[in-house]
Amino acid sequence: MAIARPLRSVLYIPGSKPRALDKARGLPVDAIIFDLEDAVSIEEKEAARETLSEALATGGYGARMKIVRINGLDTPWGVDDAKAALNMDADAILMPKVSAPTDLDALAAITGDTPLWAMMETALGMLNAGQIATHPHLQGMVMGTNDLAKELQSRPRADRLGLQSGLGHCLLAAKTHGLAIIDGVYNAFKDEAGLDAECQQGRDMGFDGKTLIHPAQIDIANAAFSPSEADIDLARRQIEAFEAAEASGQGVAVVDGRIVENLHIVTARETLAKADAIAAMMEG
Repeated sequence: MAIARPLRSVLYIPGSKPRALDKARGLPVDAIIFDLEDAVSIEEKEAARETLSEALATGGYGARMKIVRINGLDTPWGVDDAKAALNMDADAILMPKVSAPTDLDALAAITGDTPLWAMMETALGMLNAGQIATHPHLQGMVMGTNDLAKELQSRPRADRLGLQSGLGHCLLAAKTHGLAIIDGVYNAFKDEAGLDAECQQGRDMGFDGKTLIHPAQIDIANAAFSPSEADIDLARRQIEAFEAAEASGQGVAVVDGRIVENLHIVTARETLAKADAIAAMMEG
Protein backbone atom coordinates (compact mmCIF):
# COMPACT_ATOMS: atom_id res chain seq x y z
CA MET A 1 0.00 0.00 0.00
CA ALA A 2 1.44 3.38 -0.99
CA ILE A 3 1.46 6.22 1.52
CA ALA A 4 -0.61 9.07 0.15
CA ARG A 5 1.37 12.01 1.53
CA PRO A 6 5.10 12.60 1.19
CA LEU A 7 7.15 11.77 4.29
CA ARG A 8 10.64 12.08 2.83
CA SER A 9 12.02 14.33 5.55
CA VAL A 10 10.79 14.16 9.16
CA LEU A 11 12.56 16.68 11.39
CA TYR A 12 12.74 16.54 15.18
CA ILE A 13 12.07 19.94 16.78
CA PRO A 14 12.29 20.49 20.57
CA GLY A 15 8.89 21.48 21.92
CA SER A 16 10.60 23.72 24.45
CA LYS A 17 12.40 26.03 22.00
CA PRO A 18 10.25 28.89 20.62
CA ARG A 19 12.91 29.97 18.09
CA ALA A 20 13.24 26.46 16.69
CA LEU A 21 9.46 26.09 16.56
CA ASP A 22 9.21 29.34 14.63
CA LYS A 23 12.04 28.51 12.24
CA ALA A 24 10.41 25.17 11.40
CA ARG A 25 7.52 27.02 9.74
CA GLY A 26 9.80 27.92 6.84
CA LEU A 27 11.73 24.68 6.42
CA PRO A 28 11.07 22.45 3.36
CA VAL A 29 10.29 19.34 5.41
CA ASP A 30 7.40 16.96 4.82
CA ALA A 31 6.75 16.34 8.50
CA ILE A 32 7.81 17.57 11.92
CA ILE A 33 8.09 15.60 15.13
CA PHE A 34 7.49 18.13 17.87
CA ASP A 35 9.43 16.53 20.69
CA LEU A 36 8.48 16.58 24.35
CA GLU A 37 10.73 13.63 25.16
CA ASP A 38 14.48 13.31 24.50
CA ALA A 39 15.02 16.86 23.23
CA VAL A 40 13.53 18.46 26.37
CA SER A 41 15.34 18.61 29.70
CA ILE A 42 13.64 17.47 32.88
CA GLU A 43 13.48 21.06 34.10
CA GLU A 44 11.60 22.13 30.96
CA LYS A 45 9.13 19.25 30.68
CA GLU A 46 6.14 21.06 32.16
CA ALA A 47 6.70 24.37 30.35
CA ALA A 48 7.37 22.64 27.03
CA ARG A 49 3.75 21.48 26.77
CA GLU A 50 2.50 25.06 26.94
CA THR A 51 5.19 26.36 24.60
CA LEU A 52 4.36 23.72 22.00
CA SER A 53 0.62 24.14 22.40
CA GLU A 54 0.91 27.87 21.74
CA ALA A 55 3.12 27.33 18.69
CA LEU A 56 0.71 24.83 17.14
CA ALA A 57 -2.25 27.05 17.92
CA THR A 58 -0.49 29.92 16.13
CA GLY A 59 -0.14 27.67 13.09
CA GLY A 60 1.86 28.47 9.99
CA TYR A 61 3.15 24.93 9.40
CA GLY A 62 1.30 24.57 6.12
CA ALA A 63 0.94 21.11 4.63
CA ARG A 64 3.64 19.60 6.85
CA MET A 65 2.47 16.66 8.92
CA LYS A 66 2.57 17.56 12.61
CA ILE A 67 3.42 14.75 15.05
CA VAL A 68 3.82 15.26 18.80
CA ARG A 69 6.19 12.87 20.57
CA ILE A 70 5.23 12.49 24.21
CA ASN A 71 7.16 11.04 27.10
CA GLY A 72 6.48 7.42 28.02
CA LEU A 73 3.46 6.74 30.16
CA ASP A 74 5.80 5.19 32.74
CA THR A 75 7.42 8.59 33.34
CA PRO A 76 6.10 11.43 35.52
CA TRP A 77 5.19 13.44 32.40
CA GLY A 78 3.70 10.96 29.93
CA VAL A 79 0.06 10.99 30.98
CA ASP A 80 -0.09 14.78 31.14
CA ASP A 81 1.70 14.97 27.78
CA ALA A 82 -0.92 12.69 26.23
CA LYS A 83 -3.78 14.73 27.66
CA ALA A 84 -2.21 17.98 26.49
CA ALA A 85 -1.48 16.63 23.01
CA LEU A 86 -5.17 15.86 22.58
CA ASN A 87 -5.89 19.58 22.56
CA MET A 88 -3.00 20.52 20.27
CA ASP A 89 -3.39 21.19 16.56
CA ALA A 90 -1.46 18.06 15.55
CA ASP A 91 -2.04 15.16 13.17
CA ALA A 92 -0.79 12.34 15.37
CA ILE A 93 0.77 11.43 18.71
CA LEU A 94 4.06 9.52 18.74
CA MET A 95 4.68 7.10 21.61
CA PRO A 96 8.27 6.24 22.57
CA LYS A 97 9.61 2.72 23.14
CA VAL A 98 6.57 0.77 21.98
CA SER A 99 7.29 -2.86 22.74
CA ALA A 100 3.83 -4.44 22.54
CA PRO A 101 0.30 -3.58 21.37
CA THR A 102 -0.72 -3.11 24.99
CA ASP A 103 1.52 -0.02 25.14
CA LEU A 104 -0.62 1.58 22.44
CA ASP A 105 -3.77 0.37 24.19
CA ALA A 106 -2.72 2.32 27.29
CA LEU A 107 -2.18 5.47 25.24
CA ALA A 108 -5.42 5.04 23.29
CA ALA A 109 -7.28 4.81 26.60
CA ILE A 110 -6.28 8.45 27.07
CA THR A 111 -6.29 9.72 23.48
CA GLY A 112 -9.34 7.92 22.06
CA ASP A 113 -9.47 7.85 18.27
CA THR A 114 -6.49 10.17 17.78
CA PRO A 115 -4.04 8.69 15.22
CA LEU A 116 -1.00 7.15 16.87
CA TRP A 117 2.58 6.56 15.73
CA ALA A 118 5.04 4.22 17.40
CA MET A 119 8.75 4.63 18.09
CA MET A 120 10.29 1.25 17.31
CA GLU A 121 13.46 1.20 19.38
CA THR A 122 13.51 -1.84 21.67
CA ALA A 123 14.49 -5.44 21.05
CA LEU A 124 11.06 -6.58 22.24
CA GLY A 125 9.46 -4.07 19.89
CA MET A 126 11.32 -5.67 16.98
CA LEU A 127 10.04 -9.12 17.95
CA ASN A 128 6.48 -7.82 18.35
CA ALA A 129 6.44 -5.50 15.32
CA GLY A 130 3.89 -7.60 13.46
CA GLN A 131 1.44 -7.46 16.35
CA ILE A 132 2.08 -3.78 17.03
CA ALA A 133 1.33 -2.95 13.39
CA THR A 134 -2.20 -4.34 13.72
CA HIS A 135 -3.27 -1.76 16.31
CA PRO A 136 -6.41 -0.01 15.03
CA HIS A 137 -5.18 3.51 15.86
CA LEU A 138 -1.64 3.10 14.53
CA GLN A 139 -0.76 4.99 11.34
CA GLY A 140 3.03 4.97 11.31
CA MET A 141 6.28 3.66 12.75
CA VAL A 142 9.50 5.57 13.39
CA MET A 143 12.75 3.67 13.82
CA GLY A 144 14.65 4.72 16.94
CA THR A 145 18.00 3.40 15.77
CA ASN A 146 20.13 5.01 18.49
CA ASP A 147 18.18 3.40 21.32
CA LEU A 148 17.93 0.12 19.43
CA ALA A 149 21.70 0.01 18.84
CA LYS A 150 22.28 0.73 22.54
CA GLU A 151 19.98 -2.09 23.60
CA LEU A 152 21.44 -4.53 21.08
CA GLN A 153 25.00 -3.49 22.00
CA SER A 154 25.77 -3.39 18.28
CA ARG A 155 28.75 -1.49 16.90
CA PRO A 156 28.21 1.43 14.50
CA ARG A 157 28.87 0.51 10.89
CA ALA A 158 28.18 2.29 7.63
CA ASP A 159 26.09 -0.67 6.45
CA ARG A 160 24.16 -0.81 9.77
CA LEU A 161 24.67 -4.56 9.87
CA GLY A 162 23.66 -4.91 13.50
CA LEU A 163 20.34 -3.15 12.90
CA GLN A 164 19.33 -4.90 9.70
CA SER A 165 17.17 -7.60 11.28
CA GLY A 166 15.18 -5.04 13.26
CA LEU A 167 14.85 -2.61 10.37
CA GLY A 168 13.71 -5.37 8.07
CA HIS A 169 11.23 -6.83 10.54
CA CYS A 170 9.57 -3.46 11.11
CA LEU A 171 9.47 -2.82 7.36
CA LEU A 172 7.68 -6.11 6.81
CA ALA A 173 5.16 -5.28 9.53
CA ALA A 174 4.51 -1.75 8.28
CA LYS A 175 4.16 -2.72 4.63
CA THR A 176 1.86 -5.63 5.49
CA HIS A 177 -0.54 -3.35 7.30
CA GLY A 178 -0.27 -0.22 5.16
CA LEU A 179 1.56 1.94 7.70
CA ALA A 180 4.04 4.71 7.05
CA ILE A 181 7.53 3.81 8.21
CA ILE A 182 10.38 6.28 8.71
CA ASP A 183 14.06 5.39 9.00
CA GLY A 184 16.15 6.42 12.01
CA VAL A 185 18.41 9.44 12.36
CA TYR A 186 21.94 9.93 11.05
CA ASN A 187 23.93 11.44 13.89
CA ALA A 188 26.83 13.05 11.99
CA PHE A 189 24.80 15.93 10.62
CA LYS A 190 27.80 17.55 8.89
CA ASP A 191 28.67 14.35 7.01
CA GLU A 192 26.67 14.85 3.81
CA ALA A 193 28.13 11.85 1.98
CA GLY A 194 27.41 9.54 4.89
CA LEU A 195 23.86 10.85 5.22
CA ASP A 196 23.20 10.42 1.53
CA ALA A 197 24.51 6.85 1.61
CA GLU A 198 22.26 5.97 4.56
CA CYS A 199 19.26 7.66 2.92
CA GLN A 200 19.89 5.70 -0.26
CA GLN A 201 20.11 2.49 1.75
CA GLY A 202 16.84 3.30 3.54
CA ARG A 203 15.12 4.15 0.27
CA ASP A 204 16.37 0.94 -1.33
CA MET A 205 15.00 -1.03 1.62
CA GLY A 206 11.57 0.58 1.29
CA PHE A 207 11.40 3.28 3.96
CA ASP A 208 9.14 6.25 3.21
CA GLY A 209 11.60 8.80 4.55
CA LYS A 210 14.27 9.69 7.09
CA THR A 211 14.09 11.24 10.53
CA LEU A 212 16.44 14.21 10.81
CA ILE A 213 18.14 16.02 13.67
CA HIS A 214 19.27 19.17 11.83
CA PRO A 215 17.85 21.38 9.05
CA ALA A 216 21.10 20.90 7.10
CA GLN A 217 19.99 17.31 6.43
CA ILE A 218 16.69 18.19 4.76
CA ASP A 219 17.74 18.63 1.13
CA ILE A 220 19.64 15.34 1.02
CA ALA A 221 16.72 13.39 2.48
CA ASN A 222 14.21 15.04 0.18
CA ALA A 223 16.29 14.21 -2.87
CA ALA A 224 16.95 10.62 -1.83
CA PHE A 225 13.32 9.78 -1.17
CA SER A 226 11.89 11.62 -4.20
CA PRO A 227 11.39 9.93 -7.57
CA SER A 228 14.16 11.12 -9.87
CA GLU A 229 13.51 12.46 -13.35
CA ALA A 230 14.77 9.11 -14.65
CA ASP A 231 12.31 7.27 -12.38
CA ILE A 232 9.43 9.40 -13.62
CA ASP A 233 10.42 9.00 -17.26
CA LEU A 234 10.71 5.22 -16.90
CA ALA A 235 7.34 5.01 -15.13
CA ARG A 236 5.63 6.91 -17.92
CA ARG A 237 7.25 4.78 -20.62
CA GLN A 238 6.34 1.58 -18.81
CA ILE A 239 2.70 2.60 -18.54
CA GLU A 240 2.57 3.67 -22.19
CA ALA A 241 4.20 0.43 -23.40
CA PHE A 242 2.02 -1.78 -21.24
CA GLU A 243 -1.20 -0.07 -22.31
CA ALA A 244 -0.13 -0.49 -25.95
CA ALA A 245 0.60 -4.17 -25.33
CA GLU A 246 -2.78 -4.67 -23.69
CA ALA A 247 -4.51 -2.97 -26.60
CA SER A 248 -2.91 -5.51 -28.92
CA GLY A 249 -3.99 -8.43 -26.77
CA GLN A 250 -0.67 -9.06 -24.99
CA GLY A 251 -0.12 -9.32 -21.26
CA VAL A 252 3.45 -8.05 -21.09
CA ALA A 253 5.55 -5.31 -22.67
CA VAL A 254 9.27 -4.71 -23.02
CA VAL A 255 10.95 -1.44 -21.98
CA ASP A 256 14.72 -0.93 -22.11
CA GLY A 257 15.16 -4.66 -22.66
CA ARG A 258 13.21 -5.63 -19.55
CA ILE A 259 9.85 -7.36 -19.21
CA VAL A 260 7.07 -5.11 -17.90
CA GLU A 261 4.08 -6.82 -16.29
CA ASN A 262 1.07 -5.51 -14.40
CA LEU A 263 2.98 -5.48 -11.09
CA HIS A 264 5.49 -3.07 -12.61
CA ILE A 265 2.65 -0.80 -13.68
CA VAL A 266 1.33 -0.65 -10.11
CA THR A 267 4.76 0.56 -9.00
CA ALA A 268 4.98 2.98 -11.95
CA ARG A 269 1.63 4.56 -11.09
CA GLU A 270 2.70 4.88 -7.44
CA THR A 271 5.89 6.62 -8.57
CA LEU A 272 3.93 9.17 -10.60
CA ALA A 273 1.43 9.67 -7.76
CA LYS A 274 4.27 10.32 -5.32
CA ALA A 275 5.87 12.82 -7.69
CA ASP A 276 2.52 14.60 -8.06
CA ALA A 277 2.01 14.67 -4.27
CA ILE A 278 5.47 16.15 -3.74
CA ALA A 279 4.83 18.80 -6.40
CA ALA A 280 1.47 19.67 -4.84
CA MET A 281 3.04 19.99 -1.39
CA MET A 282 5.76 22.29 -2.70
CA GLU A 283 3.20 24.48 -4.39
CA GLY A 284 1.14 24.62 -1.19
